[in-house]
Amino acid sequence: MSKRDYYEVLGVERTASPDEVKRAYRKLARQYHPDVNKDDSNAEAKFKEISEAYEVLSDSNKRARYDQFGHEDPAAGMGGAGFGGQGAGFGDFGGFGDIFDMFFGGAGGAGQRGPQRGPDLEYELEVDFEDAAFGVEEEIQVPRTETCSTCSGTGAKPGTKTETCSVCHGTGEQQTVVNTPFGRMVNRKTCSACRGRGVRISEPCRDCHGQGRRRVRRTVKIKVPAGVDTGTRLRMPGAGESSPNGGQPGDLHIVIRVRPHDVFEREGTNVYVDVPLTFVQAALGDEIEVPTLDGPVKLRIPEGTQTGTSFRLKGKGVMRLGSTTQRGDQHVRVHVLTPTGLNDRQRELFRELGKELGETTQEQSRTFIERMKSAFLGDA
Repeated sequence: MSKRDYYEVLGVERTASPDEVKRAYRKLARQYHPDVNKDDSNAEAKFKEISEAYEVLSDSNKRARYDQFGHEDPAAGMGGAGFGGQGAGFGDFGGFGDIFDMFFGGAGGAGQRGPQRGPDLEYELEVDFEDAAFGVEEEIQVPRTETCSTCSGTGAKPGTKTETCSVCHGTGEQQTVVNTPFGRMVNRKTCSACRGRGVRISEPCRDCHGQGRRRVRRTVKIKVPAGVDTGTRLRMPGAGESSPNGGQPGDLHIVIRVRPHDVFEREGTNVYVDVPLTFVQAALGDEIEVPTLDGPVKLRIPEGTQTGTSFRLKGKGVMRLGSTTQRGDQHVRVHVLTPTGLNDRQRELFRELGKELGETTQEQSRTFIERMKSAFLGDA
């Protein structure tokens, strides 16, 4: 029985490009693969016919000879199998390398040649304590690779044209057929002549030197939201590196680092500040002014306040990330300052005060000593 025309088998025109041939083959191979059509007795024969046609039409040399001689290749009379010989059947794995790549993504296979997303970038941004608390807009300079605006990514000098690569015929791949004890296997790798682009450039673009991309420093505006802290990550979609083959650009990830403050400390959304008190203020009480993120406020200190006492100022902390109304609190920790450098008169006054407070002071000391003995020596 006479063989069908290979172009008819794949359903493509004789002028079809290598990519059109490959797409047609993939579609039919999926449709008629024996593993997918186990109940169809004709599937294997159909698949063999498709694989045979693709093996010839995907190889530039074989396709040229087929276009010239048809199925009657003179090479068959010199020991070659000709077109459609035993080496092209399914049982000998003809075209099986393509099927393997199609379903399992073989190394360098066509499954990897689609547009790839550009790489992501990461940038560390330092912000002031107050800006982290309330939010801020910043401008940064980000070095990144972008599509060349001069040649629009073609790599060719404006006004000139690119040519289909004569080595890979526009596929961006080079194929190597290896005969193994298990059959013929097809290996693929990126075309070394065009570096996978499928085209050759006679006059490269002066700005990108034929690469289609170039390195630039781009000003990026960043809106830092209120409530960020050290380690917070912000993502800017599409602000990363451009794709090497026409895919979507990557993202820009901003990593926040908050500068330490001279006065305030932070834990989550709460703010802490240490405030000194004089001996007199702690003993008699006073109204003092304390700093907050919103400016100074008045705080009433009751008499008899001890070192380490903490006062809470509700809603004076950091804005909660993602909220426009919820804030943490500010905690004011007081420290009583012991007077130093006293003159004779001041010492005398403290002695007199000590005598006046002696009974209470001695009683407190005795109570404290007894508690210490109980803690370390027990009842013995």
